[in-house]
Amino acid sequence: MMKKKGSILIMILCFFISFTLTSCNKEQNDILKEDILKEDTVSVEDITTNEEKENTIEEDESSQPPLTIRDIPSIELVKEFQIGWNLGNTLDATGGGALLTSEMSWGNPKTSEEIFITLKETGFQIVRIPVSWGNHLGPEPEYIIHDVWLERVKEIVDYAIDNDLYVILNMHHEEWHFPSYDNLEKARTILTKVWAQIADEFKDYDEHLIFEGMNEPRMKGTALEWNGGNAEARDVINQLNQSFVDTIRNSEGNNPYRHLMIPTYAASSDPKTWKDFVIPEDDKIIVSIHSYTPYNFALNIGGTAQWSSENTRDTKDIDYLINNIYNSFISKGYPVIIGEFGALDKDNTQARVDWAKYYMQKASEKGIPCIWWDNGAFTGGGELFGLLDRRENIWKHQDIVDALMEGISNKEEIE
Repeated sequence: MMKKKGSILIMILCFFISFTLTSCNKEQNDILKEDILKEDTVSVEDITTNEEKENTIEEDESSQPPLTIRDIPSIELVKEFQIGWNLGNTLDATGGGALLTSEMSWGNPKTSEEIFITLKETGFQIVRIPVSWGNHLGPEPEYIIHDVWLERVKEIVDYAIDNDLYVILNMHHEEWHFPSYDNLEKARTILTKVWAQIADEFKDYDEHLIFEGMNEPRMKGTALEWNGGNAEARDVINQLNQSFVDTIRNSEGNNPYRHLMIPTYAASSDPKTWKDFVIPEDDKIIVSIHSYTPYNFALNIGGTAQWSSENTRDTKDIDYLINNIYNSFISKGYPVIIGEFGALDKDNTQARVDWAKYYMQKASEKGIPCIWWDNGAFTGGGELFGLLDRRENIWKHQDIVDALMEGISNKEEIE
């Protein structure tokens, strides 16, 4: 009997202990669950915050317009065109003050889209549009481009690009960039202020639009103007070229990838002006050179009217020019465009035909695009470089145009 009662007491005691332990564990478990829930709540908030941050970043990135320009080096781009044409003495004309009439102030008609249709149909691939901005700027220090002028320039650029032509847009006949140390800061200010506005206006254009910083910067009115300048002038031009490149690269849209042209001193084809020429470290830079070669035939009104591809005394100057450009720049990975070339009319059509074909053959062999300087002039005693009659929209010198096209198609003929 005592054993039975003892067993019962032991069982009751065990039950009590078990119940007590279970209750304690339950309280601890409840506390632990609360802690876990608190931790889970913090984690969910953190995750939500991170997701919101990621969504914000994605929204910021998606708000940036996508690039619409090919990211290719200029040495590759220039392979896509060989022959071009200048809209000379037009938007670069400086008569007529600040009005739109300046476009016609040097005798050419208002530019129409039909001109660019003709250029494309004929076989030209690139158009250089020289523009003088100086008479179309507001006062310092901002130098704001007049809206109506910028709109007109844009309209003409669109004429060309809408017809699948490449375009070089430049600064031309400017009087403020005399290359001296005394004038450097003023020139740099105007250059960067104006180009920043142009870059913003055209920021969404693709690689079909090329910017050219300056036209023939030189020591105008001095004995050194066309003779290579001096070390100071060449250094100032290097600095202005770099400021131009920096301005475009620091602007928005496609401009960090835009192809840019920079000139040597006076855009000279004389190698002595190249010895201290500095090309910015950038794979989208094109060297701008002008060459009316040989001078006595192509540019000197009082020079000779005779030229023959059969005469080595006549051809040697072109050979020398092209070989120098190739050896100094292209062989080292720097593309070159001859932004102006031509032979003025001395009532010597056949000589000009032979010259045009030979010039383009030699340049095309070395991958150098050339752009004819067409100033629209056909009569009088001045520089008669006109090819296209813009009023009638017909080629006045179809035989020269044909020679240019034949030159780029038959470039393999000359070894």
